[in-house]
Amino acid sequence: MYLEKLQLLNFKNYEEADVQLSPSINCFLGNNGQGKTNLLDAIFYLAFSKSFFNPIDSQLIKDDEAFMTLTGDFKREEEKERIYIGLKKGQKKQVKRNKKVYDRIADHIGLIPLVMISPSDSLLIIEGSEIRRKFLDLIISQYNRRYLDDLIQYNKALSQRNRLLKKFMEVRSFDEVSLEIWDDQLIKYGEPIYLARKEFLEDFTPLFQKHYDFISGNKERVTLEYSSQLKEASFKDNLLTSREKDRRSTYTTTGVHKDDLGFNLGDKLLKKFGSQGQQKTYLLSLKLAQAEFLKNNKKIAPILLLDDIYDKLDEERVAKLMEVVQKEWFGQVFISDTHEDRLPNLFDKLGVKYKAFKIEKGRIKDV
Repeated sequence: MYLEKLQLLNFKNYEEADVQLSPSINCFLGNNGQGKTNLLDAIFYLAFSKSFFNPIDSQLIKDDEAFMTLTGDFKREEEKERIYIGLKKGQKKQVKRNKKVYDRIADHIGLIPLVMISPSDSLLIIEGSEIRRKFLDLIISQYNRRYLDDLIQYNKALSQRNRLLKKFMEVRSFDEVSLEIWDDQLIKYGEPIYLARKEFLEDFTPLFQKHYDFISGNKERVTLEYSSQLKEASFKDNLLTSREKDRRSTYTTTGVHKDDLGFNLGDKLLKKFGSQGQQKTYLLSLKLAQAEFLKNNKKIAPILLLDDIYDKLDEERVAKLMEVVQKEWFGQVFISDTHEDRLPNLFDKLGVKYKAFKIEKGRIKDV
């Protein structure tokens, strides 16, 4: 699958843009703050109906404008897919596939497999467990529809259970039967989530090690350690054990919303003992493995977005990366860089076809 044409109207710093793209490699070149990353985010938005960088949709609308639209013309084999997303301030977002409005936006997830590699990936290492769960959820949701549905229902049940716990504190009473209704919902949707994450990591980890070996030159063994309270006891037993703690805390302290993913080099924590180079290689390998995994499961080469890779990687790792992205498990590639000549010179040297665009103040010009 690849993106043939991208149209933006009032998206971030773009008043209007209409660009024809290469089915292979596309380079967005220009100084910082001109809109290169915004273009990548527009493509990400078309795939997931949300921004990679900003969870608040209304903030994506250009200053002083009332609405924004994104349109992408995709091609998968011989089939064409037009994705339209429209957003007006104060109104519900509208997502269309071939002019038909989705009943549920969640049904769009997985149509356009995509992987984003960004300097902000470092947050996977330094931030809390929520961002690592989102990393898992974003991959699994693209090939497992039931997982996404379970995740949506689980989060609804979790919100209701937490609301009930707060109410108990406010009225100074406790209704065990009412709480068990939401316990049953958490168990119903949480257990399949746990099993799907566990199964995914069993299949994913060997791919991750393979990519790490290639980029690092077989220097270290890497592991991904899945932490979940469901490993130690059943979900039901966990909920019963933590009930008094939940009452005092007024929120649910156990469940798959507390899962985490440990990043290790050998037997040591990457966050504490990994060098900057090892951390960058680790993150890059995670994303490359994600792309290959999606290709194996979706039977479609995912679109790859590479944001400011020279900020993230040295020349040697970039060269290794360019070797990898030409392999069969990658589809269309979009890369941004602040140097106008660096990527074109690299691709000319490699003999790789590409298309380059100069980005300046929200305007796109062919190079």
